[in-house]
Amino acid sequence: MSEKENRQHFIREIARILVPCGVPEAAARLYGYLLLCESPVSLDDIVAELEVSKSTASVAARLLVMYTLARRQSQRGTRGILYEVSDDFDGILKAQMQYMGQLNDLLRQGAGKTRSKATRNRLGIMADFYLLNRNALETALREWAAHK
Repeated sequence: MSEKENRQHFIREIARILVPCGVPEAAARLYGYLLLCESPVSLDDIVAELEVSKSTASVAARLLVMYTLARRQSQRGTRGILYEVSDDFDGILKAQMQYMGQLNDLLRQGAGKTRSKATRNRLGIMADFYLLNRNALETALREWAAHK
């Protein structure tokens, strides 16, 4: 395979993995592209490489910034914006930890307000599941921080 074919294959494979996790395809493909870029790229670069519209590229880039998977920076002397892959890739896991903690709390509150034993049990089991996963992520992130 040529270098371009290898790049395209890598970008497609990243998207194949991320799309089922809820990441829109354009954002997943953009993430794959940014992982391969040695320096920050403009929206025009993204449009040319991924063959998407400028609005699609812009929405995808903003989404990756929100997920903390990409960084946005101003181009000196212009109004242009450049994007690069973020080294804060644990930011999305921190957001998931927060979500799981909130879900655990809400499920426990719901369990405490129902009269049905079956519903209470189901909500309690779900709460335990989310708390266990939140704690596992917290442990993994602590180990990662120590590793860095």
